[in-house]
Amino acid sequence: MENTTSHPLLKGSLNAIILKLLSETEWMYGYEICQKVKQLTDGQLRITEGALYPALYKLEAEGILTTKSQVVDGRARKYYAIAPDQQGRAGIRLGQIEHFLHQLQRILLPGDLIKFPTS
Repeated sequence: MENTTSHPLLKGSLNAIILKLLSETEWMYGYEICQKVKQLTDGQLRITEGALYPALYKLEAEGILTTKSQVVDGRARKYYAIAPDQQGRAGIRLGQIEHFLHQLQRILLPGDLIKFPTS
């Protein structure tokens, strides 16, 4: 499998990845999200910033994410977090994705069901 965002499965999963990471680490900036995905998947999945930022901007436009800017080493850095009033909405989205993954797993790997944690 390709290890870039050009793969349709990864592209379709960006929102879920973003919401999951931000539900565990309150504030993150784009490059940090890319590096965390790479780290968590032992380099098997790599999200380019060119693919990540449109997804972040869309979630921000929907009101799910909030941002703050901070100057680090003389450069402005934009941090993202799940908006406080959107925690429930983000949790529902993650729950829906977990349910879908469980159902997909029932089809693809019926003997090897993994229990996903409930949100």
